[in-house]
Amino acid sequence: MNPAEALYGSFAGIRNRLYDQGLLQTERLAGPVISVGNLSLGGSGKTPFVIMLGETLKQRGISFDVLSRGYGRKTRGVHLIDASGPPSAFGDEPLLIARRVGCPVIVGESRYRAGIFAESKFGPQLHILDDGFQHRALGRSFDIVLLTPEDIQDRLLPAGRLREPLSSLRRADAVVLTGELDSCDLPLPAKVWRVRRELSIANVPPRPVAFCGIARPQAFIQQLRTSGIQPVATRFYRDHHAYTSSDVRQLSALRDQNRAAGFITTEKDAINLGPLLAELAAVAIARVVMELEPADAVDTILSVVPECRPSA
Repeated sequence: MNPAEALYGSFAGIRNRLYDQGLLQTERLAGPVISVGNLSLGGSGKTPFVIMLGETLKQRGISFDVLSRGYGRKTRGVHLIDASGPPSAFGDEPLLIARRVGCPVIVGESRYRAGIFAESKFGPQLHILDDGFQHRALGRSFDIVLLTPEDIQDRLLPAGRLREPLSSLRRADAVVLTGELDSCDLPLPAKVWRVRRELSIANVPPRPVAFCGIARPQAFIQQLRTSGIQPVATRFYRDHHAYTSSDVRQLSALRDQNRAAGFITTEKDAINLGPLLAELAAVAIARVVMELEPADAVDTILSVVPECRPSA
């Protein structure tokens, strides 16, 4: 462990102890909070998981909203997302959640203030806290942490991508394992679940160029190949990349150079392309579909927040 990594680890440990001892304040909303988070900087599938959880709650008639920081937005303060708005105003991932789930999504630097706003507008309903494991300033009724195989081999910031050490998993109410991950020898809580993750893709053009601006682009390409799709070329951008006309021209040139019939990209990239998406012509959008195991996992979550009842 290098000095910078050790310093970061010490800071994270001290901060968590201050919360554990009540020396740093945790504020609570009137409605229950289910937190969905992870240990690393992106790439664990939090957004698809929130979408899956939200769709399940909607099917059960439970009213809820989503509270998010709105990473990458250019606005400040608390905002209720307009699903027809741009990612620059709300952040690409919260906007994707709002469009897919059709529930209220509120962004704010302070998720507590975002929750207060939500309750003033919708009442003290269930809140899903997006990327909430490290946001301990807001209390929660149930803490879910997604864990990837890459997390096990990773290091703390700044040497790696981990925001907390693996020992922090003991703080979670449930850990959701993604990918081919063995739970042995890990500091896990009693509840350990798994999630199956697949890509749903329609109208894939022949010989596509695959491109994306996400945290783990190679994992996306591997998922495509597992689905039987072999890209003839790839282009990667930084996570949350805001596409420009220049990017579209370069992608079009890459398509022509490789005699590709079109493109394939992620839902998040489609959000970030906005109106530019139409300029790429044939583009297949890969949608992540998740299934949580065991089947009664959501029942377990809701048993901890019994005030959640299907709406009349």
